[in-house]
Amino acid sequence: MTGGLALLDSFVCLSIISVMTEITDITDSSAKSKFILYWGDMGSQWGVNRSVAQIHALLFLSEAPMNAEQISEELGIARSNVSNSLKELVGWRLIRRVPVAGDRREHFVAEVDVWEMAMLIAKGRKEREIDPAMRAIDICVKQAIDEPGLHPVALSRMQEMHDFLVTADRWSDQMLNVPKSKLSMLMKMGDKVLALLKIGSKKTE
Repeated sequence: MTGGLALLDSFVCLSIISVMTEITDITDSSAKSKFILYWGDMGSQWGVNRSVAQIHALLFLSEAPMNAEQISEELGIARSNVSNSLKELVGWRLIRRVPVAGDRREHFVAEVDVWEMAMLIAKGRKEREIDPAMRAIDICVKQAIDEPGLHPVALSRMQEMHDFLVTADRWSDQMLNVPKSKLSMLMKMGDKVLALLKIGSKKTE
């Protein structure tokens, strides 16, 4: 029995190690390794799995397509974790599968146009986060309008939140449809836009 428990403990430990093999401390001091580490940290702050973000960073910097085995070896991430992360990145359209002559394994490359990448991330987050929130709040507002006993303040604040999300969603759709060259120009005009908005206003001390 003792031997069986020891074997079970060893199996559990190995399973935990397998799950936690994503990079948390890159000893390599190269700029590439630091970029991958920092991108993974930023991804986790944005609610993205660290492994997913690190794999995205590696493919973004890679000069040639990579397969899952190469990714797993370079990042020290479990093969199963790599496979799941690649599926998620393909779903976001941040990477795509490409054929490599003489190799039947799947290879992947990342979208390297930073503007296109930003737009894809924005679209993905909108579909996964903003759209469901809008639908949920819309249901609440419609119910609140006819619900007896609900304080007018609560209804008013729900409607304000709904109106804000609708406005933000409309603005987001407009920005996502602006050509990349024009969007870049618009962002670089930040100071001029602010100055334009302040026309006619008195300068505050």
